[in-house]
Amino acid sequence: MDAVRDQRAIVDRRDLTARLDAIAAARQAGPAERAAVLAALRDALAAGRDEVRQRFTADNDGRRAAGELAFLIDQLLRSLHEFTTSRVFPLANPSVAERLALVAVGGYGRGELAPHSDIDILFLLPYKLTPHGEQVIEYLLYLLWDLGLKIGHATRSVDECIRQAKADMTIRTALLESRFLDGDQKLFQELRQRFAKDVVAATGLAFVEAKLAERKERHRRMGNSRYALEPNIKEGKGGLRDLHALFWIAKYLYKVDDIATLIDRGVFTQPEVASFEKAEAFLWSVRFHLHYLVGRPEDRLTFDLQPELARRLGYTDHAGSQGVERLMKHYFLVAKSVGDLTRIFCAALEAAQRKPGFRLPDFGLFRQEIEGFRVDAGRLALRSDEALQQHPVDMLRIFEVAQRHDLDIHPASLRLITQNLRLVDRDRRADPEANRLFLEMLTSPKDPELALRRLSEAGVFGRFVPDFGRVVAQMQYDMYHHYTVDEHTLFAIGILWRIEQGQLKDEVPVASRVVHQVLSRRVLYLAVMLHDIAKGRGGDHSELGAEVALKLCPRLGLTDEETETVAWLVRYHLIMSNTAFKRDIDDPQTIIDFVGQVQSLERLRLLLVLTVADIRAVGPKTWNGWKAQLLRELYYRAEEQLSGGLITEGREARVATATAALRSELTDWNEADVATHLARGHPSYWLSFDTATLARHARLVRNAEAARQELSIETRIDRWRAVTEVTVYTGDRHGLVALLAGAIAACGGNIVDARIVTLANGMALDTFWVQDSDGGVFERPDRLARLSVTVAQTLAGRPLTDLDRRASPLPSRFDVFPVVPRVLIDNNASATHTVIEVNGRDRPGLLYRLTSVLSDLKLQISSAKISTFGQRAVDAFYVKDQFGLKIEAEPRLKAIRSQLLGALDRAEAAATGGAAADSPREAPAATAAQ
Repeated sequence: MDAVRDQRAIVDRRDLTARLDAIAAARQAGPAERAAVLAALRDALAAGRDEVRQRFTADNDGRRAAGELAFLIDQLLRSLHEFTTSRVFPLANPSVAERLALVAVGGYGRGELAPHSDIDILFLLPYKLTPHGEQVIEYLLYLLWDLGLKIGHATRSVDECIRQAKADMTIRTALLESRFLDGDQKLFQELRQRFAKDVVAATGLAFVEAKLAERKERHRRMGNSRYALEPNIKEGKGGLRDLHALFWIAKYLYKVDDIATLIDRGVFTQPEVASFEKAEAFLWSVRFHLHYLVGRPEDRLTFDLQPELARRLGYTDHAGSQGVERLMKHYFLVAKSVGDLTRIFCAALEAAQRKPGFRLPDFGLFRQEIEGFRVDAGRLALRSDEALQQHPVDMLRIFEVAQRHDLDIHPASLRLITQNLRLVDRDRRADPEANRLFLEMLTSPKDPELALRRLSEAGVFGRFVPDFGRVVAQMQYDMYHHYTVDEHTLFAIGILWRIEQGQLKDEVPVASRVVHQVLSRRVLYLAVMLHDIAKGRGGDHSELGAEVALKLCPRLGLTDEETETVAWLVRYHLIMSNTAFKRDIDDPQTIIDFVGQVQSLERLRLLLVLTVADIRAVGPKTWNGWKAQLLRELYYRAEEQLSGGLITEGREARVATATAALRSELTDWNEADVATHLARGHPSYWLSFDTATLARHARLVRNAEAARQELSIETRIDRWRAVTEVTVYTGDRHGLVALLAGAIAACGGNIVDARIVTLANGMALDTFWVQDSDGGVFERPDRLARLSVTVAQTLAGRPLTDLDRRASPLPSRFDVFPVVPRVLIDNNASATHTVIEVNGRDRPGLLYRLTSVLSDLKLQISSAKISTFGQRAVDAFYVKDQFGLKIEAEPRLKAIRSQLLGALDRAEAAATGGAAADSPREAPAATAAQ
């Protein structure tokens, strides 16, 4: 623990002791005396905490504040213990068995406390607990609990401590950091001596292995990435606990109490110790702000807290980046430096095993050479400390050789590379051999993600490709992305490799097939590497990224044709997902426009694989069966046109093929029933669904007509696409889509797509594809039953009261991300419909609000494409006016835009708890009455 400044301003122990002595001298009755003692301690605790908080607010030094809080608790415990043993339960001549020591353990033993940390105390005994000791401990604990302190405590004898430390690594670690507070100091010294002799001696190997295994498991629990956008700064990869683990191992092996001592032991250099201290100071400062901001022990940097933390820590907005993005980039760079320190430390431990009198695990004694590098303990190593100066290209070559031979790189060599990054300069970036090596790693059949991740962790990737260096630790501040830009890129490269290896063929069968049909693997891998390379520059990252590709690809050895293709892919890497998720791919114009941009089968194949890798690398649950199906459908339709079929031509033949296939499914029907049903449909309907779905519709319609049912509802679970298909057959009416959307929202369903059909008999046959709030299948039997009932009641005119509860304000973390409402109207995207795209904050019932507005505007909704990207909803509606025509009059278009923006504003107010939200009960009643 560092020296505490102006200690008496935090707590004046003499004053506190005097106040406690005065309470004892007053000889009040037991409860009255205890209340007075509690008040004195509470006053001292509150005043001390206020002083520490004021100091922290002034200097943002969390590490110093952690020591000051520990000092405050130290003084309170000492004063209370002395008062208890001298005034409340005094013993004139305590026996040996009645000795007692107060010992701080764990993080508190290290002399660090966060504002809402647990305070871990060991009540140390010579033997078993005596009645007097039990009285003292009970009195202390109840007062500490009444103070509101979170006490973790144990009562053990020295023998019990030693026995349990041998058996339990957690207890051993806690005792490793034990610190004397008050009581019998000789008893504490006995524990320290026994612990060093009976537990620590000759067990360094076991301790190191346990701590590294514990670290690995903790990282796995926390997502195994130090670049998650809502990191846990204590337990996450690169967080405080990783620094603690280094300190524990150093203390255990080297008997040090200060990390700076490791310089003399040859473990760390002065810059590395400075890096350790800077990381520790930064993480402690962030942790203190988190605790103060939330008022509880919060260690997760959630989106809703990040902006305020950035403000408190002094991060301001700069051109092209927000203050919060600068804070998070600093955090991720710190987390990376913690990983570097861990690697360096492990290298030093391995080197130490060869020294006399020090043993650590022997990873293999054989040595050999591969392509000019040593193989040391099964890992590739530089021949000497001067090797990089003599052959700077080895900064890349060692990674490429390690990749080809399935070897790890020795930590000592990685340390040397990190210390010589200046060698990756302009000359090295222009070196054809260096560029060849980099491209070989990127396109290698042996896991390029692993090689490039090593290259990035060592800092070489960002130096060799400076544009990549700009996105290292670059945050994407939204609810959609889960990782930093560099981490997302590395994940995407790894996913591309897994697709190519056939590891994902069950999940992405089309991409797994066409990836082997592309003409240039180099183009595909470069496009994945560069697709987000220009994020955070303030402009359109796709356009800026294409410019980067035009400069970088020739340097890496690509031909002009390959360079042009990479640049095109980067420029249009979002076109396939935008078309599949935001447009009606059953509309011929959609396919015509898409194919007009893609122009070739090669580009289509490259684009599909790139799109799949990109989406899957965004984060958990981003990819699902529904998105996969939409991309497959778009790919097949574009492939058909690019390979010779013209969607706008031969429509009658395609309709004939579809209806003939339907006939073959209805073999149990007579010809009259088949003819009657075929007369109900129209060409776009027959071409909008597959044969199996058309057959289900046909049976649903015939059964409903035979039973003279006014409403028929059918639900079908589609696990392949991860959706529930809800089909409603009922009399068409104005505002029907809005009512159905409201009923589904009231039951907790999220509509991800919709197909709106009116048959020739005037009946509506509307299909909605629905997921639950987690993006899974909407399948619970009780919810499906409720859905049918709610639809029937809503169509009968009952207000959607359940939607009120569903439409309550969203959690505050959604409020962090501003979503500017936007309405785009396009009369060129479809030959027969006006396409209205609405962007706004996602929330339950949004589709209902929007379709209600369109209904009030007398518009017919033919289909709807529903997409969600984190907090942003993007809904596209294909509409006609009441006469079945496009809407082209400017005043009408202006009114549509205005009304939809008003609905988005009301939805935004509801999402943030504002007063502008309208009552969701009013609109359905009005719609139903029309």
